[in-house]
Amino acid sequence: MTTTLASSSVNAPGPLVSPGPAARTTGKRRLPRQLLFTSVLFVFGVYFLAPVLWLAIASTKDTGDLYGTFGFWFGRRFALGSQLADLFTNDDSIYLRWLANSALYSLVGAAVATLLAGACGYAMAKYEFRGRELAFSVVLGGVLVPGTALAIPLYLLLSEVGMANTYWSVLLPSMVSPFGVYLSRIYAAASVPDELLASARVDGASELRTFVSIALRLMSPGLVTVFLFQFVAIWNNFLLPLVMLSDEHTYPVTLGLYTWNSQVTHYPEYFSLTIIGSLVSVIPLVIAFLMLQRFWRNDLGAGAVK
Repeated sequence: MTTTLASSSVNAPGPLVSPGPAARTTGKRRLPRQLLFTSVLFVFGVYFLAPVLWLAIASTKDTGDLYGTFGFWFGRRFALGSQLADLFTNDDSIYLRWLANSALYSLVGAAVATLLAGACGYAMAKYEFRGRELAFSVVLGGVLVPGTALAIPLYLLLSEVGMANTYWSVLLPSMVSPFGVYLSRIYAAASVPDELLASARVDGASELRTFVSIALRLMSPGLVTVFLFQFVAIWNNFLLPLVMLSDEHTYPVTLGLYTWNSQVTHYPEYFSLTIIGSLVSVIPLVIAFLMLQRFWRNDLGAGAVK
């Protein structure tokens, strides 16, 4: 009987204790901070999304409404369909050619740059050789050099071999990504175990097969990041095509829209074409991000359970 009473007294719930003044004060302090952080994030969100909203609304207006109506509201006539038709048929559908050129430069350049960066980063992370740190320091130096400083030397080099004003004049510089090499080395050192590579070598796998079959798969989330960064950089690149190209049939979409915008004073209709063309040029970047973001989510989830 005594044991039962003792156990019941231990397990019985105690009286409810209301939070003290210190806890209530802490809760009151957190609320203004949360409101401040939320307000700051809201302001930055509006700052980044306002140009996109303006571009989407302006793409539904014709030339007259663009100059005669409020920028963040629709015009008197919803002209998105006619604007798209004019965009894709103007100048013998040259805009479609520019889109195809941008896709060629971005896809091929980003794919080759990702493969080369992955191989270089893997070698620097997993192999011991003389001059490794010096080579990595040179790569880091390449990250610090702006692309504007290399445009003219690249043009002079490529013009000497007859590649200026060709697709190769934009593709070849786009296939090199010093930042991709840096990111690949960091990711390979963290995600590719040395024990797994040693087991593959014991089983008779060559170094190339080990890299292709094991390392590339383990590095895939990091390589997707390198690919997307390089894809966006090439798609938005303007200075390199401006220096290298003079034939409008080899222009990417960024340089093509610039040529239209420079003729607005003589041909006002090009202003609306430039706006709707800018909106259409953003869509491939959004699609690429939506298609590749699942690799980031999978990698974050895998890291959370390790």
